[in-house]
Amino acid sequence: MQLTINGENHEYDGPLTVMELLEIMRLKNKFVAVERNFEVISYKNYHDVTLDDGDQLEIVTLVGGG
Repeated sequence: MQLTINGENHEYDGPLTVMELLEIMRLKNKFVAVERNFEVISYKNYHDVTLDDGDQLEIVTLVGGG
């Protein structure tokens, strides 16, 4: 399955849910926002939303600072 994540192409064995992708990317326990094909996905749906071949994702992490 081909996904575009933050403008870069990536190949994964599919199907994957958003949460499974975050686990692979080692972002599971981080505060992130995920947009799929220009639509923001609610955190409570990360386990239920299955990604499709060709999906475009934007994943941003929250960073605190002083």
